Amino acid sequence: MMLGIKNEKEQKVSNDIASLKNAAKEALNEKKEIVPVDALIDLDPWLTPYREPLQKRYDLYKQWFDKLNNSEGSLDNFSKSYLEYGINVTDKGIHYKEWAPNAKEAHFVGDFNNWDPTSHKMNRDEFGTFDIFLPRNADGSLPIKHNTKVKIALTLEDGTVLYRIPAWIRRVTQDLSVSPTYDGIFWYPEEQYVFKNQKPSKPESVRIYEAHVGISSWEGKVNTFKNFTRDVLPRIKDLGYNVIQLMAIMEHPYYASFGYQVTSFFCASSRYGPPEDLKELIDTAHGMGIVVLLDVVHSHACNNVEDGINHFDGTDHQYFHAGGRGRHDLWNSRLFNYGNYETLRFLLSNLRYWLDEFQFDGFRFDGVTSMMYYHHGMGYGFSGNYDEYFGPNTDLEAVVYLMLANKMIHDLYPDAITIAEDVSGMPTLCRPVDEGGVGFDYRLAMAIPDMWIKILKEQKDDDWDMGDICWTLTNRRYKEKTIAYAESHDQALVGDKTLAFWLMDKEMYDFMSELCPRTPIIDRGLALHKMIRLLTHALGGEGYLNFIGNEFGHPEWLDFPREGNGNSFHYARRQFNLVDDDLLRYKFLNNFDRAMQTLESKYGWLHAPQAYISLKHEGDKVIVFERGDLLFIFNFHPTKSFTDYRVGTSWNTPHHIVLNSDRVEYGGHDCIDESVTHFPTDLPWNNRANFLQVYIPCRTCIVLSHE
Repeated sequence: MMLGIKNEKEQKVSNDIASLKNAAKEALNEKKEIVPVDALIDLDPWLTPYREPLQKRYDLYKQWFDKLNNSEGSLDNFSKSYLEYGINVTDKGIHYKEWAPNAKEAHFVGDFNNWDPTSHKMNRDEFGTFDIFLPRNADGSLPIKHNTKVKIALTLEDGTVLYRIPAWIRRVTQDLSVSPTYDGIFWYPEEQYVFKNQKPSKPESVRIYEAHVGISSWEGKVNTFKNFTRDVLPRIKDLGYNVIQLMAIMEHPYYASFGYQVTSFFCASSRYGPPEDLKELIDTAHGMGIVVLLDVVHSHACNNVEDGINHFDGTDHQYFHAGGRGRHDLWNSRLFNYGNYETLRFLLSNLRYWLDEFQFDGFRFDGVTSMMYYHHGMGYGFSGNYDEYFGPNTDLEAVVYLMLANKMIHDLYPDAITIAEDVSGMPTLCRPVDEGGVGFDYRLAMAIPDMWIKILKEQKDDDWDMGDICWTLTNRRYKEKTIAYAESHDQALVGDKTLAFWLMDKEMYDFMSELCPRTPIIDRGLALHKMIRLLTHALGGEGYLNFIGNEFGHPEWLDFPREGNGNSFHYARRQFNLVDDDLLRYKFLNNFDRAMQTLESKYGWLHAPQAYISLKHEGDKVIVFERGDLLFIFNFHPTKSFTDYRVGTSWNTPHHIVLNSDRVEYGGHDCIDESVTHFPTDLPWNNRANFLQVYIPCRTCIVLSHE
């Protein structure tokens, strides 16, 4: 009876979709040419009732796009404003330009003029933009010495003088022994870094290694770009990842903020070394065939005044919204006014700067949910109702900024990658801008890690629901690509625990040595860690992400030095020494992670069509699916192993095991004979044309190729 009810519901949904498709087609037939909104609706008929807000959004984007093209010559020119604004060196000297409309006068000050607030007065135009040119000295040298301090002194109408670090500055440094406040630095070394390696092409399958340079040493210290290049890049290459996502690069005053309170948007954090070392890191990665993404924070800005852009010209609304709309109550930060011309110049040029000057290959946009809605996602539970996406809560100006950003990035850099961190599930987020979408290449599948943590916290192994797991892993929008991950930095931060810690924290300190007996907890943890990650990798999206250290089951959470922990670095590190110790079992998880990436590189399931799941057996705890010419079989049962277990397959050629989590080098028990060839039987099974019979021990996964 329940089956019949379910079918009735499915039939009703099918009828509704068919009706919406017909309505969309009729609407298309009425028009002689297809406009972007129609293309979106044709792809997703559930958007039909939202034609008007979609059209309004696209029209607003077009207005801005046309305005910028008309006033600046092109979006290309507009996004290159970093070559005009800020401090730039030319053959003739130094040019400095700054927008500060509330200021009456401005003076360029620093070590070069003994901080004299009356010298080096800047010119002001009608829009409140100040500029000054300092010619080279007679001997050709620059009038400001490299690595010396500079500021702008802004005089307001009431005579108040504000000393500010230039908003577009390229280098700031922090001497904590003197003050936590940053100093603005004129940075122009005699030898400019020259990139040696060509950028790799955009990978078909995106396998992302999410990394934080500062924590990348096993020692308790802030690691450097140089050390990351020398020590960590070879590990990433060896594991088979083809994308690195660098976190916390844009300068932020509080190390423990994980980079999410940016003060100087054009500065690479000085705590890791000079900008030339970051360029060398990216260049070296390119030489290894690895593309590099920047975690960009344009969702908000640090509240700091002395060394940030908040109240830069004495007002609260220069780059930001005024009053309450310009403040994020939960993050205690400032919110950009994306409808402001100069704010768009600042942010779009910021993206262009990182792409041009540092040769980044794209961005992971942080806090996209906060940007797109007036409520910023705070205390809001998205149900999936389309009214939540196209109603009065949506901030069209912010969405249009994201459209402009993606348009600029993808037009000028066709191989660039953009990823949205969005928890809301906004439809059209990952459709091209010219089609009416927001333009991202990928979105993060943020529900997947939440599911795994919830299961491990709240359910016994016998209660795991195979259907619910598969639903969460495959529940994504049609033709909108997703990055799947079992855990990222969010799950590793203090207050939560890594998957390995959830699985084995009771015994990780005492029983991860090969010299110790294998306990049931460690055995379970090693097995499930591998299975969870492969299932997420193969079923969860069109890309995969891993956070630095989690590939080998990093044993502890991540916690930066702060007052609450005595400013300790103990947890602000990645203990690569553990995986390098051949006597410890971390090597098994690392080996399996390498095998996953290597196998995907060969068969390309991430860029293959979404998997067909032929079996979700609740009693046996078995999941079977096909993707990328491979047959995946998972046995999550805690105690039952199955001999001659029948599974369906589309292919009638001999099958061979190409990955097996039970291998000794992966910490398994070596119960599976991989030399066995599995010959399909030409009889239907589980909606597949053929079946074969396999041996699958408990808590084991195998992958078969039909070559």
